[in-house]
Amino acid sequence: MSRDIHTVRFPSAAPPDDVDVLIVGAGPVGLSAAVELAGRGVGVAVVDRAREATLIRAGAMGHTPRVVEHFRRWGLLQRIRDEWTFPPEWNRGIRLVTSLVGHDLAPGRAPSFASTGRTAGSSSEEALRRPQSALQRVFLDHLAERGVTVAGGRPLTALRPTSDGIEAVVGRKTIRARYLLGTDGGSSTVRRLAGIERDGERATEKRLRLIVRTGDISGRVGPAPSGTNIVFNQKASGFLAAVSTREWRVYAGPFPLDHDPSDDELLDTARAAFGFDLDLEIASATTFYEATRIARTFRSGRVLLAGDAAHVRTPGGNLGEGFGDVVNLGWKLAAVLAGHADDRLLDSYDQERRPHNQRVADFALARARRNRATLADIRRIGVPADADTGEEARARREEIARRIAADRQDATGVTFDERYDASGVLWYEDGQHDTEPAWRPDVYQDDPRPGHRAPDGVIDPYGGTLYDRIGNRFALLVLAPDRTAEAAFAAEAAARGLPFTVVHLADPEVRALYGADNVLVRPDQHVAWRGRDLPTGGAAAVLDRILGATAADRVLTGASS
Repeated sequence: MSRDIHTVRFPSAAPPDDVDVLIVGAGPVGLSAAVELAGRGVGVAVVDRAREATLIRAGAMGHTPRVVEHFRRWGLLQRIRDEWTFPPEWNRGIRLVTSLVGHDLAPGRAPSFASTGRTAGSSSEEALRRPQSALQRVFLDHLAERGVTVAGGRPLTALRPTSDGIEAVVGRKTIRARYLLGTDGGSSTVRRLAGIERDGERATEKRLRLIVRTGDISGRVGPAPSGTNIVFNQKASGFLAAVSTREWRVYAGPFPLDHDPSDDELLDTARAAFGFDLDLEIASATTFYEATRIARTFRSGRVLLAGDAAHVRTPGGNLGEGFGDVVNLGWKLAAVLAGHADDRLLDSYDQERRPHNQRVADFALARARRNRATLADIRRIGVPADADTGEEARARREEIARRIAADRQDATGVTFDERYDASGVLWYEDGQHDTEPAWRPDVYQDDPRPGHRAPDGVIDPYGGTLYDRIGNRFALLVLAPDRTAEAAFAAEAAARGLPFTVVHLADPEVRALYGADNVLVRPDQHVAWRGRDLPTGGAAAVLDRILGATAADRVLTGASS
C-alpha cells in the first residue's frame, strides 16, 4: 500500500564538520548522488536550504528503462515501485486523446496481463512512473539506514577553496570537504558562487505546469482512468497526468513572457483537458520554458555540478540525465578519494557528460518546436467537440491522427545512447569515430565499442542480468577460452586495490554481440576497452588511461606495473 508522500520532510540533523563529499541540494539528483557515493564507501553529507519537498511541486514523473537500471543497481527498485501515489493499474502507456473522456488519436501500448510487460531489446527493465517526492522518500530512508547525514534548512552562502579541498559556509556552520557537488537546481547557488557561466538559447514564450485538485470523478471517468495522457484540442494541449487519486498535472499555454494568466484562464484550460465540467482547485503553478541553458563546465576545481545545476532544457527527461551525471561521476570520485585514480580523472566527467547533455538538449528543443508546429496544424484543422460523432468530425479526427503520426519520433537514442566519444579516459579503437554511426535521438542499437553503454542481458535462468553481476565494480567480460588477458587484468587490479570482477560468458551469441574476446566495462556500465590481445603496455596501460593516470604516476606512487 502506498504511503502519503504529499510532504517529504528533510531531517534537521547537524551536518558534519569534515566530509569527503558535500552535496548541496536534496532533490532526487542530490540524494541519488549520496546513495551512489555511500554505496562506494565515500563519506558524504547532504544539505538543502529547504526543509521539505512536496508532491504538488514535484517535477518529473516518468523514468526511462535506463534510469530504472540505476534504481535496480542501487537496490532500491522495488521500494520505489511500492511508493505509488495512484493505483498502478491506471498506467496504460501514454494515450494521445482529445480529452480524458474524449477520443483516442493514436493506438497506445497498453500492458497485457498475460505478458511479462517487458519490451524486447536494449534493456531488461521497463519504464516506470513515480513522482520525485516518492524517489526522495526512498532515498532518504536508505540514507538514514546507512547513517548518511541529510540536513534541511541549511542554505549555502559562501565557498572558500583550500589547499586540499573546499570550505562551504552552510547556515552558521563551516563544513570542510574534499569535493563539493552542486545539485541545487537551475538557479544553483553553487554554480553562482563557483563563477560558472551558462550558454544556450533563451525562451521567447512560457508555459505553466499546473497541479489541479479534483473531487471524486470516478462516476465520470471510471474507477481506473488513464493515468498518463497527451491532450490535443482547441483549448488544451500537452500532458494530463495523474499525480495522485485527486491531483492531476495539466499544462497551460504557451503565453507571452510578460503575460500572467488569471486563475480562471488556467482552470478553463484544465477543464478542457478533462473534457467535462468539474470543480477544480489550482494546487500549484510552475512556469517552464522551451529553452536550453548548459553550464560552460561541469567542473571547476573541487566544485562539480550535476542535474539542473549543470543543464536545464525543455522539460521531458532532464531528471534522467541528472541520474546519468551521478552514475558517471560517482565511481570517479570514489576512485580518486580511495587513491586508485588521479584527480585528473574528474576532468573526464565534463568531457563525457557535457557533450551528451548538449546533444539531448538540442534534440529536446527541436522536438518542442516541432510539436508546436504540429499543434498549430491540428488547430487549423480544428479538433471537433468530443460529443460530435458525425461523419465530418470523424474525418477531421482521422486527419489529425495522421498529422500526429507523421511527426511522432521514437527517442530510444535519447534513452540509451549515452556514448562518450571525446573522453581522455577511454581506449578507443583505431578509426572508431570514423566508422561508427552518428548519434541519433530516434535510433539505438546495442554497440559494444569503447565509450558506449555495455549491452545488458539475462545471464542466468533465474533472472540475473549482466549488470547485476557487475554491480559497482570494474568487470572484465571473458568471452573466449584464452585467459591471458584475464590473468593480466586480475593481477593489475589486485595490485591497485581496484574493485574488480571477471565474468565468463560462453554463449557464442554474446561473443558475436560484443565483437571481441575480452571487454573491460567500467563501474558505470560503459565499455572502456575491448580486444583479443592486450595493447603495448599491457593491462597496466589500459587501467592507467581509464583512471586518468600515466606510467610516471604509477612510478611515483609505487603502483605495480
